[in-house]
Amino acid sequence: MKKLTTALFCAGLLSAALAGVSADEAKKLGTELTPVGAEKAGNKEGTIPAYTGGLTTPPAGFDKDKGVRPDPFASEKPVVQIDAKNVDKFADKLTEGTKALIKANADYRVDVYPTHRTAAYPPFVLENTLKNATRGKLSDNGLALSGARGGIPFPIPKTGNEVMFNHIARWQGLSTVMPKYSAYNIDAAGKLVLSTQGVWTVELPFYDDSNTAYPTLITRAKANYTGPARRAGESVMTNDFIDDAKGRRAYQYLPGQRRVRLAPDLAFDTPNSSTGGMSTIDDIYLFNGSQERFNFKLVGKKEMYVPYNDYRFVYHDKAEDLFKPKFINPDFVRWELHRMWVVEATLKEGARHIYSRRTFYIDEDSWMILASDQYDGRGQLWRPGFAYFTQHYESAVPSNAVSGHYDLIAGTYYINQWPGASGIKVLNTLQSDSNWTSDALASQGVR
Repeated sequence: MKKLTTALFCAGLLSAALAGVSADEAKKLGTELTPVGAEKAGNKEGTIPAYTGGLTTPPAGFDKDKGVRPDPFASEKPVVQIDAKNVDKFADKLTEGTKALIKANADYRVDVYPTHRTAAYPPFVLENTLKNATRGKLSDNGLALSGARGGIPFPIPKTGNEVMFNHIARWQGLSTVMPKYSAYNIDAAGKLVLSTQGVWTVELPFYDDSNTAYPTLITRAKANYTGPARRAGESVMTNDFIDDAKGRRAYQYLPGQRRVRLAPDLAFDTPNSSTGGMSTIDDIYLFNGSQERFNFKLVGKKEMYVPYNDYRFVYHDKAEDLFKPKFINPDFVRWELHRMWVVEATLKEGARHIYSRRTFYIDEDSWMILASDQYDGRGQLWRPGFAYFTQHYESAVPSNAVSGHYDLIAGTYYINQWPGASGIKVLNTLQSDSNWTSDALASQGVR
C-alpha cells in the first residue's frame, strides 16, 4: 500500500495554478492503474481483488423501469463480524467514528462481506478522464478547476483539493431522479420521525458530452418536498459552479409566500432543514459545495472497512425494519474492505464553521466519500458519517446518494435521501435549461 509524503501538499503548491500530470505519468491509467486512477491490482492478502471492469450485468429479477436494484450478492454471508469484543483487533481498518459507535453500543456490529469492486463507467467518461489527467488544473489556491470536462478531473491526484474535486465532480450519471425519497431523524429516545419527503433530481452538465465547450456548472440539483404536511409544496434548487470563487447559486420556494427567493445561506454550515437541522448543508453526500473554508491535506491511501454494495439497505421497503434506536439495523448494512484516499480538512484561520476538523475517506474506484469523521470546536469527535454505495449496474453509474451522520454527543442520527422501494431512476438526457430557472421552480411548487 502506497503512502504519500506530506511534502507534496505544502501550502505553497496551491498558490499557483497546478497543471495535470505529465503524459508519461498518465500512461499508468489503464495499465497499473484503472482508467479512473485506482490501483488495478488486488492487495497481497487477497482480501481486495484486482479490478476487472466493475459490475455491468444486472442480476435476475431486475426491472429497469422500476429503479429498484436487486442485491447481486444476496446469497453471501459475512466473513468477519466486528463488535465491542474484538474491535481492537480490527482498529487499524476502522474509522474513528466506527470505533466510537462500536464501543458505545454493546449490540452494534459491523458485518464484513467479501469485497467486490463494482464501480463501473461508460466509455466516454473513461476517455475524458484520460484527457483530464494532463489538462486539468487548479488555481485560486486550489478552488478553481479548469481544463477538465466529462470525466474524473484528477485521476492521479497530488493534493487534497484535487481529491475533493474528484468527489464533487464524480460520475453519478448525467441525470438521476428519486421519485420519492425520505429523510428520517431518530431521536435520543429512539423515535423514528419523518423529516422530509419528496422528489430529488440531480443533473451533471459537467458530463454533457454533446457540448464540446468547457462547462461552467458541475451540478444542478432540485428538491420538491411532498411531506410531511408542514413542508409540502416547498422546493429548493442549487447550482454549483466549476469555479468555487463564484459560489453556489441557490433558490428557495415557500408556498406561504408564493415567491422564489435567492437563498445564499444554503451552503457551508447552515443547518439542513431536510434533516431537521441534524446536519449541515455541506454534509449532503458527506461533503458538497465549496472548499473555501477548510485546508485539505492529502494524507495517503489506506485499506478501510466501509459500507459498500448496500442494495439490501438502500432498496428495502420498510423504514421501521432499518432505523432502530441508536443505530441502523446491522442486519441490513453490508461492509467491505476497500482502499480509501484519506483527506484531512482543518478549518482555515478566520473562517467560520461548526466543524473544526473533518476526515474524509474517498473510495479509489468511485471517487465517492463513503465515510467521514467530524469534530466540534473543542476537537471532540462529534458526527461520524457514512454513505451507502451501490452500483447502478444497468447504467454504469456508481451512487452514494444515501447518507447520514450519527451525533455521538446527542445520541441521535439521521438518514437522508433514502429511496426505499421507490427506487432511483437514471436518465441519459438533461432537462432544458428553462426547467432550472426561478420561474420554473415557482411553477412546480404547490400553492
